[in-house]
Amino acid sequence: MKKDKCTKYEGLFTFADEKEFLKHIEACDDCRAEHERMLKVSALIQEVAPQIKEKRRDRAKLKLACASFGIVFCLLTLGVINLDQDVHDMIFYGQTMTVEDYGFPVDSYGLIMVD
Repeated sequence: MKKDKCTKYEGLFTFADEKEFLKHIEACDDCRAEHERMLKVSALIQEVAPQIKEKRRDRAKLKLACASFGIVFCLLTLGVINLDQDVHDMIFYGQTMTVEDYGFPVDSYGLIMVD
């Protein structure tokens, strides 16, 4: 006669008090084997947990460095635009620079003069 496998482990682990749970573990071979597997898994998780935390910390540091670089880059770019009056006027007031502003020789029509 084949014995049915005990399926009470999850229910007792979740809902029973510790005393009742341990009493059942001592009496039932199926649940004892399941409990030993769970203890091994728990030990593996405890072993790996510090490395996972370290990776998360490293990722957070990298995100912070990227965000800081982006902020500094934007602030410097805006600072250069505000300090360089020609660029500032061109961007904010719609004035465009002409060929003469670049220092090219021009004729009476404003076209670049070619010899």
